[in-house]
Amino acid sequence: MSVQRVAAVDCGTNSLRLLVADVDTAAGTLRDVERTMRVVRLGQGVDATGAFAPEALVRTFAAVDEAAAACRRHGVAPGAVRFVATSASRDVTNREEFAAGVRARLGVDPEVVSGAEEARLSFTGATRELLGAGGSPFLVVDLGGGSTEFVLGEREPEAAVSVDVGSVRLTERHVRSDPPAEHEVAAVRADVDAALDAVGRQVPLARTRTLVGVAGTITTITAAALDLRAYEPGVLHGARLPVAGVRAACDRLLRAPRAERAAMPFLHPGRVDVIAAGALVWRTVLERLAGVAGVQEVVTSEHDILDGTAFSAAERAGAGGRGV
Repeated sequence: MSVQRVAAVDCGTNSLRLLVADVDTAAGTLRDVERTMRVVRLGQGVDATGAFAPEALVRTFAAVDEAAAACRRHGVAPGAVRFVATSASRDVTNREEFAAGVRARLGVDPEVVSGAEEARLSFTGATRELLGAGGSPFLVVDLGGGSTEFVLGEREPEAAVSVDVGSVRLTERHVRSDPPAEHEVAAVRADVDAALDAVGRQVPLARTRTLVGVAGTITTITAAALDLRAYEPGVLHGARLPVAGVRAACDRLLRAPRAERAAMPFLHPGRVDVIAAGALVWRTVLERLAGVAGVQEVVTSEHDILDGTAFSAAERAGAGGRGV
């Protein structure tokens, strides 16, 4: 039987997300059973201190408890759970405290994945349903709280890189004003431009035919571009918008004071303080891709590393837990 019920947990710098799904590995399809997101800000202060803050661990472990309850409720076997931790978890000094807390609550070890593995999982999640429609090579951009991944490929990743620019990291590093002052905007842009120079040395960005943006910062910006009255995943997933319209939405989020951002009905409260820097990252990426590849349209996907992780969990479960 090719259908596996699995659970995927993606613990990033800003949020912890759970997907319980029925995955048909033969057909390459995934059906949601439950999909949730909690803003935990695990990466709070990590750029400055090099360690997880105690209050960040408390928030994160509460979300892990919720994920464990969901796995029990939906009958997910222990061997069908995969927990991946990304940017914030790679270099902290108290990583074992985090790992032990996850293990005690969920019964699995968190896998602190490399940037290359993060990129592969994001590419799989974002492009699997696009493969039959043409438009390759795809460039998948996964803009997170601590890092951003760039993955270029047709059916599989051909070139990928992870760089340490993200909404939380750059907010904490540079933004003190509300809204960001011009010198803070310039500092963020300088970091992103330097990161994009590094990306361009490893990923042939000029080959991009279809630009696919994933993760919460980008889906939120898309909601702003569509002027949604609520965050609507079904509307956001697969949205194709002109780059000019998305850039305008980035500018709107960047210029808005905190009170105005907080009143936006599509904006999760946990993103209010970091979305301005995230919007500046995405705008800078769009400008670079328009210049080097002539990209005029961007596809937004609600499917990303979480979905790629679910596919990999199903393949592992089907292989008897030996890995693939």
